[in-house]
Amino acid sequence: MKKMIAGVEIPDGAMAGAATAQMRATESELMFQHALRVFLFGALTGYRKRLSFDAELLYVAALFHNAGLNAQYRHSPYRFEVDGANAARAFMRQHGAAQSDIHEAWTAIALHTTPGIAEHMSPLVALTRAGVQMDVCGDGYDEFTAQQRDEIMQACPRELDFKKKIIEAYARGMEHRPETTFGTVNADVLDRWDPNYRRLNFCGLVLGSDWPN
Repeated sequence: MKKMIAGVEIPDGAMAGAATAQMRATESELMFQHALRVFLFGALTGYRKRLSFDAELLYVAALFHNAGLNAQYRHSPYRFEVDGANAARAFMRQHGAAQSDIHEAWTAIALHTTPGIAEHMSPLVALTRAGVQMDVCGDGYDEFTAQQRDEIMQACPRELDFKKKIIEAYARGMEHRPETTFGTVNADVLDRWDPNYRRLNFCGLVLGSDWPN
């Protein structure tokens, strides 16, 4: 891996190196390269907006943000974001990270799929989501130069049919716990993936509750 990609220096501290090794060993190449791009797009967004953030924390949050989709969590009852956040918390504790940094990274991972909230929180939380949104949905695509995008794609390439493959990765990581998708964008994934999936409806839960009125 190049140390500098699109003007972003890849963190090379002990914790960053350990995170790289762990995620390379547990994630598919598609998801690992996606996580690297999330870091790069998130960091570039931070530079452009002149935000102050810890690059190593952003790197760890980016690498762990989809950890909850991995096979070891196929029987988990929790939202995949929470599993990923918990994995990052355990990892960071092992590496002696400050509790405040652990909490911030946990929050960044837990909220990375939640629209309308993360962008109003700390730079780490906002930039983790921004990186995810850029790489998955193209949010802010034109705010990056063609050269920046090209350099990132050369260093961390998107696989052929990435759009379809990442939707499949999300679906396979959540299909055993459909109830966790209620009220989130994850419901869209299972709605498209599983013909037997039926969304919960908040109004139905209110009207169907045990309260008499």
